[in-house]
Amino acid sequence: MNITRTPHWRLQPLALASLTLIAGLAQAQQTLPSVEVVGATPVPGIGVPKDQIPSNVQTLGDKRLRQTQSLNLPDAMTTLLPSANVNEVQGNPYQMDVNYRGFTASPLLGTPQGLSVFQDGVRINDPFGDVVNWDLVPRAALANLTLLPGSNPVFGLNTLGGALTLQTKSGDSHPGTEVELQAGSFKRFSGEVTHGRRLGETGHLFLAASMFDEDGWREYSPSKVRQLFVKGGQHLGDFSWTLSLTHANNNLIGNGLLPESMLEQNRAQVYTRPDQTKTKMTMLALNASYEVSATHQLAATAYVRRSRTATLNGDLNDDYDPPTVTETGVENRTRTQQRGEGLALQSTHRLSSQQLTVGVSIDRSRSEFEQTEAEGDLDATRAVIPTDDPEVDALISGKSRTTSLYVHDLISLQPNLQLTLSGRYNDTRVSTVDDGRITLGLPTTLDGEGRYRKFNPAAGLTWQATPTLTLFGSLSQGNRAPSPIELGCSDPANACVLPNALQSDPPLKQVVSRTLEVGARGKFAPQLQWNAALFHTVNSDDLLFISNGLAAGYFTNFGRTQRQGLELGLAQQYSSFGWSASYSYLRATYESSACIVAEGNSTAETSAACTGDDEIEVRPGNRIPGLPQHSFKFGADWQPAAGWSVGTQLRAYSGQFVRGNENNAHQPDGVDFNGSGRVGGFAVVDMTASWKPTANLELFGKVSNLFDRRYGSAGILGENAFDAAGAIQAPADWRAEQFVGPGAPRAAWLGVRLQF
Repeated sequence: MNITRTPHWRLQPLALASLTLIAGLAQAQQTLPSVEVVGATPVPGIGVPKDQIPSNVQTLGDKRLRQTQSLNLPDAMTTLLPSANVNEVQGNPYQMDVNYRGFTASPLLGTPQGLSVFQDGVRINDPFGDVVNWDLVPRAALANLTLLPGSNPVFGLNTLGGALTLQTKSGDSHPGTEVELQAGSFKRFSGEVTHGRRLGETGHLFLAASMFDEDGWREYSPSKVRQLFVKGGQHLGDFSWTLSLTHANNNLIGNGLLPESMLEQNRAQVYTRPDQTKTKMTMLALNASYEVSATHQLAATAYVRRSRTATLNGDLNDDYDPPTVTETGVENRTRTQQRGEGLALQSTHRLSSQQLTVGVSIDRSRSEFEQTEAEGDLDATRAVIPTDDPEVDALISGKSRTTSLYVHDLISLQPNLQLTLSGRYNDTRVSTVDDGRITLGLPTTLDGEGRYRKFNPAAGLTWQATPTLTLFGSLSQGNRAPSPIELGCSDPANACVLPNALQSDPPLKQVVSRTLEVGARGKFAPQLQWNAALFHTVNSDDLLFISNGLAAGYFTNFGRTQRQGLELGLAQQYSSFGWSASYSYLRATYESSACIVAEGNSTAETSAACTGDDEIEVRPGNRIPGLPQHSFKFGADWQPAAGWSVGTQLRAYSGQFVRGNENNAHQPDGVDFNGSGRVGGFAVVDMTASWKPTANLELFGKVSNLFDRRYGSAGILGENAFDAAGAIQAPADWRAEQFVGPGAPRAAWLGVRLQF
């Protein structure tokens, strides 16, 4: 039976939930569970026992991150967290799309964003496009992370599929000095220095500095990452505070997707180049709390964030048509400045059977965007050499301001039965001003303002049926307002080459997401933990970037989309051996009909319902590209002797449809259309090892992609202007082909860590 096509699928989550919960009741044993506390609100404050969270919450600590030798958060999440995978669209380890339950946090404009990310209570989704720049997160300073799934309204805008909260280290919790050096494949060299200490009886200080250099495994792909984190604070009786500085100065090159014909010749080559992103960011964050009484706490978070981003993109000139137009390339440059600040105040009352939290927050930002274009020629390496002076195509200012009021109420109906009620009211204003039209006479007319107001409720129930079995269920709603980039690029008649152009726009609606989740967690034995969850999320007025080429397209409200699935997990830990396994099933589909541009799709202009140029018809039930339906992860760690540790991690994914094949109907003919419209499934194995000859010295190593598996994790249907050898062809010979984001080959690194 093909479950994906049966009309009874909507009833199956309830049946699966019943079977899961019955199985858990039958196999649970009477032992006392350990208590793990997680934060249930954005402002750091009083936590909630993990067993009282009505969703399949996931947590990771710094020891686990170190054990797997994860380079950054995308690497850690795809290795360790169920339902998480990455799309290597840019081919750079710091520029990956992270998908969780079908929702994405990405550094790339044009990718629909659906996850909110917080660092010490500060939302770090950039305001201009809600993107998440993973290279700005100070990995060396992370103490733990918590992934709260669902449309949790307490965490505000963009929490459609989940909220990722990051807590940083402090001098009192992580004292001591540590120096780490690592080197290996792709001429990678990285170093970290951390230092934590107590200052007198009340103060503490923590410092983390890191650097990362590598040439990259793709040609012409060097990158540099520089991060600094400083955090100080005091505990003065009932009052405590911390002030942290996060700074980054990075230069990333990610040379993107490659046509399959060129991929077969040389997986390391690039299509056109360069694709460079330079970012400088500085953020100050202040957190404070005051214990008014034994039952009442006040907490606050305030921040100031400044960033500058410059991009340089060497692209093919789509207008190339000799002898009329002889320039083969275009050099697109952008400069973006973003300034943001915010304040959140939170009050928590702890009563005998209730914990009530009320908070208010205000966030505002201003963005300034400039784009220039200069035509030129492609050299032998397909780098663009400009021959014309740059011309300003866009000069845009954008503002956003969000005022919110939220409440989170945890009520103990019985000692083993908890009711969670929460809600948040968001009032968001977004405006854009076309400075270029005024000062430069550009043909754009981008002057607009939108106001988006929404109250989002949530309710959940947890029941500790036995000491080793907890059942939970929740209903939640979240929303996302359009960002300035989405408001500025929403006209199908004037597609944008992101992030390079903004055009006049029709109004966009805010996205509303509703999630139902049921599940269970517990223990089969003192060392064997398990969890199971079913989730069902529907987005209304979903914002999608509709592509009409490799980068060009526009934002639009699509209608309804749906993500639903199943998560299963097992983990066991002994004194010298531990393992974990997880399986996820995801069915992510469009639930509305629409006509979208997909020139590389073989079914373009064949639908009677879609009469525009190069349009395909998307129908309810078509799967959303870029998301594998099945995933399986396994990890094991073994300490064969004192000081020794050996580990392995396996991640396996089924195939997925590529962008441009949103109707799932593309069929290659080998002449006009090439590529299957899918990237195949794959499995990758990593190995880690470490040895501590002394208490203060540790040697460690990692082999990534142990079996040198050749795979692709992302793709798009586009137009290829080059032959297999990389030489440009006459425009009449350009052909529709599938572009793929190749995964990195086998690589190895060795490192040393000194502790004082």
